[in-house]
Amino acid sequence: MSPGEWPSTLFTASPHWRWLIVGYFFVGGLAGGSYFLAVLIDLFGAREDRPLARLGYYVAFPAVLLSGVFLILDLERPLRFWHMLLQSHTWRPMLKTYSPMSLGSWALLVFGFFAFLGFLGALREADRLRWPWLSRVRPPGLVGSLVAIAGGVFAFFIAGYTGVLLAVTNRPIWSDTPLLGLNFVISAASTSAALLILLARRRRSIGGVQALERFDAAVLALELVAMIALLASLGSMLRQWLDAWGLLLFVGVIVVGIVIPLLLYRRPRRLRPSLRPALSALLVLVGGFIFRMVVILSADGMGRPL
Repeated sequence: MSPGEWPSTLFTASPHWRWLIVGYFFVGGLAGGSYFLAVLIDLFGAREDRPLARLGYYVAFPAVLLSGVFLILDLERPLRFWHMLLQSHTWRPMLKTYSPMSLGSWALLVFGFFAFLGFLGALREADRLRWPWLSRVRPPGLVGSLVAIAGGVFAFFIAGYTGVLLAVTNRPIWSDTPLLGLNFVISAASTSAALLILLARRRRSIGGVQALERFDAAVLALELVAMIALLASLGSMLRQWLDAWGLLLFVGVIVVGIVIPLLLYRRPRRLRPSLRPALSALLVLVGGFIFRMVVILSADGMGRPL
């Protein structure tokens, strides 16, 4: 490739994102995905599946809090995180519709509110809180359904927002494909389902787990297709992953995090029934974390070719 053919993304400065942002992207995806799955179960699942939905709400609220902590700690001046939301002189809300960072900060805050309502509603249904009115913030009532749908919209946004944020950040790989957002959404769905499977397996009284396993298997198949499409869409920039990062992406994400769990879901006789779902779910979580790690950290060292 001649100098005139080098993509412009190779000449941009790295944001120097490290492990806190990797954690933010991963945990944020779990928060959005778990809430969205809980909403789907609440709206369309059977009544005996509601304990599984409660698990989703139990995960979503602590996860969105933790992702916010990761994001704040990564700031150069963490104590001034509120400047992302309020004007320093007037204290008025500051929403920059043209800024993905501003939109993401507000979306995280609003989603946190809905995740908190879902968390309280789940605690109430489990008889851990006394306030009867909390039963209304979850379906099947009209108010609960509206809350769930609105929260689900923000949950979906949070699950895919991180991939879109990378796409508008002019760095190698990130800006060279339009499919990062799609892959982050699908990965959030698969890892969230895997986490709920792991948690539900420890509580044998929870129903709907087998249906969630079938859902995760279908999402993994879609994720494999989306990952291949992502790599193909990079064109010549795919050469930037012909290194240790690319090897980790292939082995850790595609093989360990997608193909092996998919085979375990599809061929249950290869392992004991009690071990297979837990192993599959654990591998999906590992692959989802490695995917975010590779995408974020590999771009930091990419620059102008020699």
